[in-house]
Amino acid sequence: MKRFRGLPVVIFFLSCAACSRSHSQNPPPATPPAELQLQVSTPFQFVTYGDSRFHDPKDTDAANPTVRQTLVQAIAQVHPAFISFGGDIVYNGFDANDWKVWDSETAVWRENKIPVFPALGNHDLHGDEKVALANYFQRFPDLKNSRYYSVRAANTLLLALDSSLDETSGPQGQWLAEKLDHVPGDVDFVFIVLHHPPYTSSSDAKKFGGGHSARSHEQDMAKMLETRQPNLRARIVVFSGHVHNYERHEHGGVTYFVTGGAGAHAYPIERAPDDPFQSKEINYHYLLVDVDSGKLKVTMHRLDLTSGTAVWTTPDSVVISVPAAKAAAKGE
Repeated sequence: MKRFRGLPVVIFFLSCAACSRSHSQNPPPATPPAELQLQVSTPFQFVTYGDSRFHDPKDTDAANPTVRQTLVQAIAQVHPAFISFGGDIVYNGFDANDWKVWDSETAVWRENKIPVFPALGNHDLHGDEKVALANYFQRFPDLKNSRYYSVRAANTLLLALDSSLDETSGPQGQWLAEKLDHVPGDVDFVFIVLHHPPYTSSSDAKKFGGGHSARSHEQDMAKMLETRQPNLRARIVVFSGHVHNYERHEHGGVTYFVTGGAGAHAYPIERAPDDPFQSKEINYHYLLVDVDSGKLKVTMHRLDLTSGTAVWTTPDSVVISVPAAKAAAKGE
């Protein structure tokens, strides 16, 4: 497995009010990012979601611990091939106690041998960045200190990004472009996983109490993806978080999901009139992705605990397929 060293020479300045991080150019990594292989065959399922903020469950200001714990247990019962985690795993990345809560509350995943492939969120980098990254990589040793990396699983390729770094320039941008320009011919779906969303109906105005505007760097990445999509046989699907709700957007043949409902306090957002999914509710949830040859189905599993009992619904789902002409060219 390839190695990747941390980048101690760069310091990122946090903005707690905006919950976002500055982008920076970084020196090239000493060794290439990790390229992980997961032995799985189609059909298979995986779960993706983010923004859990594992933290002292007695402190309910940071997150909703009951929701967080209920979601973890429900996901374990699904027995997915893997879990893709879109960042803000813990409340404060530098806090060893927050990571101990992660250890204890997600023990059921390790007991069931469910791999977790994370992307870094801004909360995961809170405080002394060296300390925060040491806590993070201690939990995910297979990453070999890679802040961004790839995972090959059957007919899919997952590219996990660090959205505190430039996604379209610098070493990460060069790596992403290289990966997209050389997608293996037997890959049907390319999953981009990062914390900050390229598209969101929420905004920094926080009209209904919470939300974040899409940032220019992620918007630039979306343009990059949408430029490449027409020339790819594989379909690109993007999973992000940061906004504590659920959204689905479609642009230029690329489907974008915002899945930030893992336990950090959810809030309603103002939905654009042309959004495919309309909801005035808070939406704690996880996404279940059913992958098959040439097609996949993404289903939002919503959790409501307002009655004191877990009520599960599936208010949104979408099927994404490789175009028939391109599939035929592959010989399917």
